[in-house]
Amino acid sequence: MTIVLTLISIACYAAATFQQQRRLAAGAAASERSRHPALLLGLAGTVLHGYLLHKAVFLPFGLNLHFFSMISLITWLAALLLLLAVITQPVENLGIITFPLSALGLLAQTLWPLSASNLTPLSTEVQLHILISVLAYSLLALAAAQALLLALQDRQLRNRRPGGFIRALPPLETMERLLFQMIGLGFILLSLSLLTGFLYLEDLFAQHLVHKTALSLIAWLVFSILLWGRWRFGWRGRKAIAWTLAGFALLVLAYLGSKLVLELILHRT
Repeated sequence: MTIVLTLISIACYAAATFQQQRRLAAGAAASERSRHPALLLGLAGTVLHGYLLHKAVFLPFGLNLHFFSMISLITWLAALLLLLAVITQPVENLGIITFPLSALGLLAQTLWPLSASNLTPLSTEVQLHILISVLAYSLLALAAAQALLLALQDRQLRNRRPGGFIRALPPLETMERLLFQMIGLGFILLSLSLLTGFLYLEDLFAQHLVHKTALSLIAWLVFSILLWGRWRFGWRGRKAIAWTLAGFALLVLAYLGSKLVLELILHRT
């Protein structure tokens, strides 16, 4: 049954991505008409993904937070946050990036499960820290996806080629406003993640955590400079895109990069 539900969820994500791609290719004329099918398919995939994720992460022996489960969790949360955001904001275009990544995250979780003997018991405080961290990464992943769409939009407008893809997107000013809203909320969560890490983890600068901590702090600094530059100098366009992608790349190296090295190369949890 798990395999069947996994395949159905991945199929829903794939169909949602296909619908979204058609919507972007057709431009404004088909924009509203194809909006709801893509979101409903994405919702179906996300609901099934969440059920499978719950079964894989919350085990009787403890929490399964190994590398591939965390990728699945982060991509699922990104899809869920996107579906919640479309209620009030025109961000459904991010589905063309978020839904296929969620499908890949679920596939990785299914293909490479963790043995129950490798689970480590965690305190409630540490679990809270992990939850805030994953929420921060997921929201900033959405911001990175928004920055990629904004970069494509900016490039086509500069080249004077406002084709179908551009006509399906909100105006450039709206795209930038949405980007900074995501970054602002993600920055708050990242700050809380670092704070709870200092409060609840025994030693954030232990040998196996020092790279993660240092890169996370640098990423926090990058996003703080970006938000300050936006407020003080009105940073936008290519500068905002570059700083957003740089900050997110640092977070990927900090968390998933260090986790990959520890768990898959050094075989440490």
